[in-house]
Amino acid sequence: MDHIPSSLATLMPQLVTWRRELHAFPEGSFAEFHTADFIAGELTAAGIVVTRGIGGTGLVGTLATGAGPAIAIRADMDALEMDEANSFAHRSAHAGFMHGCGHDGHVMMLLGAALYLARTRRFKGTVQFVFQPAEEKGGGAEAMLKDGLFERFPVSAIYGAHNEPLLPVGEMAVVPGAISAAQDDLCIRVYGQGGHAARPHLGVDPILVGAEIVMAAQSIVSRQINAQLPTVLSITKFSGGSATNVIPDQVELAGTLRSLDPGARETAQVALRRLASGIAAAHGARAVVLIERGYPPVINALGPTARAAKAAIALLGADAVHQEREASLGAEDFAYYGEHVPACFVRIGQRDATHTASLHHPTYDFNDAALPVGAAYWSKLVEQELADTEPSSN
Repeated sequence: MDHIPSSLATLMPQLVTWRRELHAFPEGSFAEFHTADFIAGELTAAGIVVTRGIGGTGLVGTLATGAGPAIAIRADMDALEMDEANSFAHRSAHAGFMHGCGHDGHVMMLLGAALYLARTRRFKGTVQFVFQPAEEKGGGAEAMLKDGLFERFPVSAIYGAHNEPLLPVGEMAVVPGAISAAQDDLCIRVYGQGGHAARPHLGVDPILVGAEIVMAAQSIVSRQINAQLPTVLSITKFSGGSATNVIPDQVELAGTLRSLDPGARETAQVALRRLASGIAAAHGARAVVLIERGYPPVINALGPTARAAKAAIALLGADAVHQEREASLGAEDFAYYGEHVPACFVRIGQRDATHTASLHHPTYDFNDAALPVGAAYWSKLVEQELADTEPSSN
C-alpha cells in the first residue's frame, strides 16, 4: 500500500506469521500466558521497557524518547470460548477456544507499530503500549485500572481500535460520542407453586408467569424509553421444569440489556424489576430480578477523536475515514479507560472478497491485509501527537 512506510512494510511478513501462530494457539480471558510471554519478548528485544502482571496477564511496554507528553495505545489479547469451523492451516489447536473477534490481529497491529517506532523514534515523549487481558470475559480493562495503570503510567489520552468486518480494508471509522453500548446481564427467577399438570388450579404456574414477563418486557423499550436512545432488551434463556406432567416450582429467565444512554439504562433496569414483580404478584407468584452491571458505554472524547481522525485522514485520505456512523449495541471494556482519561476508540476495516464472516462467527478470521493499515495508523498517531520538532538522526 502506498501509504505504508517502507520500513514498516518490511515487518509485515513476520507480523503475518506471528499473527497466524497466535490464532492457532488462542488463550482465554486472564489465561493469556503464552501470548503475553511472546509480546514481552519481542518488545524487550526491541529495547522497549516491559512491565508485567498488570491486571493479571496484562503488560505495558514503555517507549520514551525524552521529555514530552505521554499517550497510551491499547490492544486486547484474549480469545473467545467457542469452537472454530475453519479448515486452514492456522485454525485453532485449542478445543473450545478461538480468536473469533480478531484480537490476534489487534495484538499484531500494535506490536508492529511498537517495533517500527522503536526503530525510527521520530517522536518526542512517551508511548505506553497497553496489552490487555480479558476483554471478552472478565473486564481486563477494569483489572488493569485497579492495578494502578494510569497512576503508574500517567498519560494525557488513551487510544484503542477494533477490526470491523462491515468496513472494507483500507477504511476506518472515527466517530465522536457514544459508539458502543453499556451491557448488563439479566436473571429473573420466578417462584410459583408446583403440582400436577392435570390440576393447574391447585398450584401457581411459574412458566405462565415467566412467559408473560418475556412478552411484557418488550414494552419497556417500546413504551418507556425515548425512541431516540437506542436500547435493546433481549430475553435469551428460559429454563425450568422436569417432566411433561409436572408444573415446576420455579423457572429462570436470562438475557441482556444494551443501551447507549446512562439514563435509558437506569430506566430499563427499574422498569424490569417493577414489571416482573407486578406480573408475578398478580398471579400469586414471586419474581426476583438480578442485574449484573457490565461494561459501561464507550464514549469517544471530542479532542482525542478529532486528533485520531486527523491521523487517519493523513494516512488514508478523507474519503476512507468515516466520521459519522451508527453506534454499535455491542459492548467493549475499553469504556472503563474513558472514565479516567480522555479516550478514543476507532474501527479498522477488514472486509474483502474472502473475509466476510462477522465477529464471533465460527468461520471468522482476521484479515492480514488490515495489519499494515492498523500498524501504520498507530505509528502516524504517535508521530503526530508526540511531534519531534528537532531533526531526527534516524
